[in-house]
Amino acid sequence: MLINCLGNLIDLTRPKVMGILNITPNSFYDGGKYQQETEILKRIEVILNEGADFIDIGAYSSKPNADFVSEVEEANRLLPILKLVVKEFPNAIISVDTFRSEIAKLSIENGAAIINDISAGGLDNNMMNIVAKFQVPYIMMHMRGTPQTMMNLTQYDDIVKEMLFYFSEKVTQARSFGINDVIIDPGFGFAKTTEQNYEIMQKLDLFQNLELPILSGVSRKSMIYKPLESSPELALNGTTALNMIALTKGTSILRVHDVKEAVECVKLFSLMRL
Repeated sequence: MLINCLGNLIDLTRPKVMGILNITPNSFYDGGKYQQETEILKRIEVILNEGADFIDIGAYSSKPNADFVSEVEEANRLLPILKLVVKEFPNAIISVDTFRSEIAKLSIENGAAIINDISAGGLDNNMMNIVAKFQVPYIMMHMRGTPQTMMNLTQYDDIVKEMLFYFSEKVTQARSFGINDVIIDPGFGFAKTTEQNYEIMQKLDLFQNLELPILSGVSRKSMIYKPLESSPELALNGTTALNMIALTKGTSILRVHDVKEAVECVKLFSLMRL
């Protein structure tokens, strides 16, 4: 299973790790931590040295009830950092986390190789057209509503069945635009209760029926720390446990805050498959 990242063919047969760089002031775990250039470059260096295959940069927090951020503000946060990272780490494969087509366009023009869209085109009708035009891999996540409304939209008759139908429709739409490389993300924590998140994890292997790479992002989320009566800061062990489960159920990309531990999961998982 290959994806084309600006001419770099990435084989997802062996799972990959995507390290997170949040440049928002209000992300649920590391918001506001990486604001200065020196802090950002140090973070990127750590991500790469620990073995990340991709870097995912986000300038709009998508946590539940996150504050709305204008397109201008998102661009002003993102583009200087993106240009800096591309300049200092030209071989890094960068994903940009955005649901806005104009931000996606500007990001690709400035060196981004992947677009990671929490809405799968649902919040911007021009998004798939832009992704198709530039032919970059497109991560499509399952979500209902917006970050501001999604936790009021957790009513499902059969959540996994409905998600499979959602992705079937979205993939058909993406193919109609001519998008070649599609990655699906179940969207753990997005318009889902804790119980629903674990039902999805239990049945994650069913998403392999779509015959597409699966990205799983559970890193330090409330589905881990709330049942453990803990906090995001103390959720690394739970994250690692669920990352290994996700790998056994067909995940191709782990999206994480803690790269070293995720890379170790992939190494041990790969030994089991020998």
